Amino acid sequence: MKIVAFGDIHMDYAILDRIPRLSEADLVIITGDLTNFGGRHEAAIVLDAVRRINPTVLALLGNLDRPSVDAYLDEAGINLHGRGVVRGELGIFGVGGSNPTPFNTPTEYPEEELARLVRQGYGQVVSAPVKVLVSHPPPHGTATDRLRNGAHVGSTAIREFIEAEQPHFCLTGHIHESREVDTLGDTLILNPGMLGSPGWIELERKAGGNWTARLN
Repeated sequence: MKIVAFGDIHMDYAILDRIPRLSEADLVIITGDLTNFGGRHEAAIVLDAVRRINPTVLALLGNLDRPSVDAYLDEAGINLHGRGVVRGELGIFGVGGSNPTPFNTPTEYPEEELARLVRQGYGQVVSAPVKVLVSHPPPHGTATDRLRNGAHVGSTAIREFIEAEQPHFCLTGHIHESREVDTLGDTLILNPGMLGSPGWIELERKAGGNWTARLN
């Protein structure tokens, strides 16, 4: 099984044609920020572009997507925001938006609400052998949430959840300049940066049953 994950698309989806064998992936995960302050119409344009290549998609909104994007993903039956989905041995669950920023972007949540949402999604996959957290906001204090000036701006709630529950993988984004891989305990955290950079994640089940993940 192979999963391709990316986010921070911001309406720039031409790069999709450069992702090798995207059409052959078993699942595509969009980790948020499909648009630039856009709503359902703009999100539909991006999602349609992805689905023309691979129709098997799960997604959640980012902080630069308006709340109507959340409703649109619900209607499409692919929303991971505050939800969990079991695919084989994988339990995939997510939280979108972000913790508060100085920029008053369309979808921001207090840390307490992020904690509630991630727990809500986790509760739907808790029995899955392999757990994958899809979190638009990266965990605070890691290589994946650092601005160019060195400041860490990720979510403390997401960090606390990872430390407590240790999902196998955390697929994140939001901080474009933090294209990095890090760990918290046994959790591998991957931020591929902007799709247009280009950047994406490949999560794959190898012979013998082990799962690996890498940035591309």
